[in-house]
Order: sequence, then structure tokens, then C-alpha cells
Amino acid sequence: MVGNYSMIRHIKEYAKENNIPIMVDDGIDFLTTLVLKKKATNILEIGTAIGYSAIMMALVDPKVRVTSIERDEVRYLEALKNIKAFELEDRITLIYNDAFHVKLDDKYDLIFIDAAKAQNIKFFEMFEHNLKSGGIIVTDNLKFHGLVAQEEDTIKSKNLRGLVRKIKEYISFLKSNTKYDTEFFDIGDGISVSTKK
Repeated sequence: MVGNYSMIRHIKEYAKENNIPIMVDDGIDFLTTLVLKKKATNILEIGTAIGYSAIMMALVDPKVRVTSIERDEVRYLEALKNIKAFELEDRITLIYNDAFHVKLDDKYDLIFIDAAKAQNIKFFEMFEHNLKSGGIIVTDNLKFHGLVAQEEDTIKSKNLRGLVRKIKEYISFLKSNTKYDTEFFDIGDGISVSTKK
């Protein structure tokens, strides 16, 4: 396990140096605890980045299998390298593609959405048929570095304002979606857990 710690530290340092967003520590702790609590063994992740969260979820239990989708080639290749370093190739399947072009037949206990924030509603609607009854959809970055709580006109960048508006729309979408019970957690960068009724 000591080797694991140094490899995890290496991934976190690489992410910091290369400006790659990965989950903050209390966010990843929350996610991995949720995997354990829900006994989730078949997980779908939208947005691999460099494989950090997929690896952390797989390390929870030898029975855990993760399928993860990433469209950025540099990040995908880095994720492959990291997964290989942890010898998790048999339990983490990476798909190099835009999530909107991926059709999956499998059913999952947990779907983790951590990709382009502006597309959260589309991702949710596209993949919810892959969720088992009683399964959960987890979404990260709902506070978006505190910007979601700010008044829109205080955000200088037009692009950022648009993104924050999309995240707010997604939060409203979750609150009004009667097929799911959604809880919001002020952990990490803001996490929602939607349980399929």
C-alpha cells in the first residue's frame, strides 16, 4: 500500500503542475465512502481526466469495475499510464471518445458525472437508462469554486457566467426530477447524489 500512496501523490502533483482538475481530498473521500456504502461494484464515469477518481474508486474493493470515458487524448494516455502503474487494467476500462458518441448496454450501480459542466443535463439524460434501479448518479463541481453562489453580474468573464448559469440550471433540473431523490453535499467543490426511485 505504501507504493500506492506515493503513486497517488505523483498523480496529484502531475494534475497540479498541468492544471488538470481532479477531485479535492474530501470530495474523493466522500466518493470512495459512497462506493463502499452503496456496495457499488459496476461504475460508469463520464470524464476520466488522468484516471485519479477511477483509480481511487477501484482501490476501494477488488470487486469494483470502472468504465470511464475521456475525449482528450493527452489525458486519456496519461490515465492509461496511471492505471497500468496500479495494475488495474483488468478492472478499469477506458473509452477514448466523446461521451455523446458512446452507446453502452451495461447497467451500473453508480454513474459519476465529472466532465464538461455545461453538458451535465445532457449527460444525465443520456446515461440514466444505464443506471440500475436504486442506483445513484453522482455529480461533482456544483459549487464551481464558489462561483455558483455569487451574483452573476459579479463574474467578469462571459464564458464563466454562461457556465455558472448552466450549473444552476442543472441544480434546478435535479431538484425538480421526480424520478430521483437528490441530496446536495457541501463537500469538496459541491457534490450531488441522485438515487433512482
